[in-house]
Amino acid sequence: MISMAKCLVTGGAGFMGSWLVDYLLKAGHEVTSVDNLSGGYMRNVNENCKFVEMDLRDRKKVDEIVKGQNVIYHLAAYAAEGQSVFSPMEINDINITPMNNLLVSAVNHDVKRFIFTSSMAVYGEQNPPFDETMRPAPEDPYGCGKHYCEDMLRIFAHAYDFEYVIIRPHNVYGPRQNIADPYRNVLGIWINQIMRNKPPYIYGDGKQTRAFSYIEDITPAIMNAGFHEKAKNQVINVGSDEVITINDAVKLVLGVTGSELKPVYMEERPCEVKHAHCTINKSQEILDYKTRHKLKDGLEKMHVWCKGLGPQDPTYKVPIEVNKNVPKVWSEKLI
Repeated sequence: MISMAKCLVTGGAGFMGSWLVDYLLKAGHEVTSVDNLSGGYMRNVNENCKFVEMDLRDRKKVDEIVKGQNVIYHLAAYAAEGQSVFSPMEINDINITPMNNLLVSAVNHDVKRFIFTSSMAVYGEQNPPFDETMRPAPEDPYGCGKHYCEDMLRIFAHAYDFEYVIIRPHNVYGPRQNIADPYRNVLGIWINQIMRNKPPYIYGDGKQTRAFSYIEDITPAIMNAGFHEKAKNQVINVGSDEVITINDAVKLVLGVTGSELKPVYMEERPCEVKHAHCTINKSQEILDYKTRHKLKDGLEKMHVWCKGLGPQDPTYKVPIEVNKNVPKVWSEKLI
């Protein structure tokens, strides 16, 4: 694998994508960053990359931007898993069409390696910790879309002989997260609600378990996926090994923010997986991943950033398409 590369990062003005751009540039790579700014911000864009504002659903523009690239990191997505049950058409169009366009262009322009950030949503309601040998069994349209993209990547890599890596991050949080989005990124939603003097909402009983992963821990591993030889044609979970309940997570958020607000419990959301966390042995061995931030440590850093940004008005950009059984928090725009 080449040591210094021309890298394309999709979603480069977004949360995870902008961090990856920074790390790639520090490592000496040439980076082209693309984003349609639907959920990303120009404030996240590194001035040393080539930035192109574009929609990856535009096939012609995708072909132009892929030409000449050695490595593609495809991070652009609308990762609103819970909302996907109510907005399947728009969310799957956002997440699936760009993958098809990128794959066709990657083959036609001889891209060396394609890294796709999938999701642990592909595992569904299985017994955690999820490991990479488990057969995908997604519970919602978002997970189904990610599974489709994974399969397409494997099929194209086999048919046209290029390298790929599938990364399955889980519950990533930290500075630059879009805290204005009311449908995704629960820690950011809570912090923004608290800054707006609103109580954090919990769906169900709060006994759900997750492993929240700090952005500065996972980004080096994602970067390494583009260059480590052992990562070739692998599926790899990347994220924290600290498992915590939603109830305990909200206590940490309230503590870090110094808030005396109390969480408000709402009805369960349909298709929400109760327990979701992964094994990380493979990422440690292949991508040099390490959990360096406990949730409390990462939240403290994120809170400092959020205070600097200030409270954000919620942005209900992706419309609800299925109006039956919509959570009250969304239908009445309580966030």
